[in-house]
Amino acid sequence: MEKEENQNSTSVKLNQDTVKENEKSEENLAEENKQETDQELKEEIKELTPEEKIAELEDKVARTFAEMENQRRRFEKEKEDAFEYGGYSFAKEALNLIDNLDRSKHVLESDDKLKETEALKKTLEHLDIIKKDLVSIFEKNNIKPIDSLNKKLDPNFHQAMMEIEDDTKEPGTIIQEIQKGFIIKDRLLRPSLVGVSKKGVIKEEKTEENKENPENK
Repeated sequence: MEKEENQNSTSVKLNQDTVKENEKSEENLAEENKQETDQELKEEIKELTPEEKIAELEDKVARTFAEMENQRRRFEKEKEDAFEYGGYSFAKEALNLIDNLDRSKHVLESDDKLKETEALKKTLEHLDIIKKDLVSIFEKNNIKPIDSLNKKLDPNFHQAMMEIEDDTKEPGTIIQEIQKGFIIKDRLLRPSLVGVSKKGVIKEEKTEENKENPENK
């Protein structure tokens, strides 16, 4: 019994010592934090010289003006784009009118019953007039067709859909326009869909043979 009491007394003492050590550690930590906080406050409270205050104010004013100028430029650019290209989506959709006119013309010209009839002739004339009026309206609004035929393929304005053998043209020359492309001011509205020339396979083979065997010429 006495032994158990001694053990309990020892255990209590150890617990008390542990609590005291923890309290001491917390006090030390609190004291260190207080010292750090005091040091930070001293640095913040530190009086700046008049020259330093002026330099700080000048820096803040310069930053503010720079930010205001950037915002003004962004606003001007957005306003300019809205004015210049505000009708971009509408113009792109309106190009379908020209496409439909061309398709209608092609269908009528391919109809054997209408070929060489006066009705077909007048209908095609009216379709051409409507198309010319549309193109004229587009051009007045800075929407212009891209010149493609007999030009070298330019990926910025043309999209090659096929290659056609043609030994009379340089390879990569546009010899067929499948769908006309347009630009609005200096921006691409849609690319021209085109067919480009390529050298004939037989001629290329003969050319290679002649290079390898000059006697065969």
